[in-house]
Amino acid sequence: MDFIQSLQHSIDYMESHLLDAITYEDVAKYVHMSSYHFHRTFSLLTGMTANEYIRNRRLSMAGQELSISCIKVIDIALKYGYDSPESFTKAFTRFHGVSPNVARRAGMKLKSFNRLTIKIKLEGGTTMDYRIEKREPFKLLSKVTKFRNEIISEEGNTEIPDFWKKCSEDGTFDVLRLNTNKHDVYGVCAPISKESTHFDYGIGMVYMGDSAEIPEGYSIWEVKPTLWAAFKCIGDSGECIGDTWQKIFSEFLPSSDYTMLDDTDFELYSECEDNDCFCEIWIPVEKKL
Repeated sequence: MDFIQSLQHSIDYMESHLLDAITYEDVAKYVHMSSYHFHRTFSLLTGMTANEYIRNRRLSMAGQELSISCIKVIDIALKYGYDSPESFTKAFTRFHGVSPNVARRAGMKLKSFNRLTIKIKLEGGTTMDYRIEKREPFKLLSKVTKFRNEIISEEGNTEIPDFWKKCSEDGTFDVLRLNTNKHDVYGVCAPISKESTHFDYGIGMVYMGDSAEIPEGYSIWEVKPTLWAAFKCIGDSGECIGDTWQKIFSEFLPSSDYTMLDDTDFELYSECEDNDCFCEIWIPVEKKL
């Protein structure tokens, strides 16, 4: 399915089910993406999670309904997915700045959160360097842990950088080098399933050894053969990784002849000809039909 169409279909689905008990996992299933891949795509393109979008739309609609009707607060709370007047009042007050009862007074100012609309905007011509490569399947000896999908959009979240720091301090890289005799380091992530609320993230190096000789606490991450689009992250800190991901989703994927596969992607840390290159992001792709 076309990249822009997928996003539009997800918005249409949320809008038509605002009064139902849905979450971003339900929306991901509808557009045939894993929860992680949809969560990351939607968050990077819109600046909010799908759950935030649903919640804000409901509270906006609840505010409009309160201001023009005599329906009881408890009934509106239940209509818009809240289990109790207390939880609704707390969320409503945080969003609108006033309580539901105060919102009913004449002349009260409430916040309106409008439906998202996709618009293609052409701006000054910029370039985004990338290359398409084909790689045979390979294996990584990896230290793997699970992260919540939500960390992708949590401002200031440092769980993945903290994982890298921990691995640099606990001897993980020494174990990897001893068992692989390699230098390039991969940061790999992949969705677990369409129903998953977590994703696997691993730090590894290419492994050519016997699977029976894997050190305790490590695992083999198998990377499938496919086409890859590779992008340089230009900068002197990890912040450039987030900037590059945002450009991949907002610039490259909507306008290129490729679509991203819902599979392992990775950051590659290696000797780079460009001194400003912090790392490379590799995403699995296929040609659009």
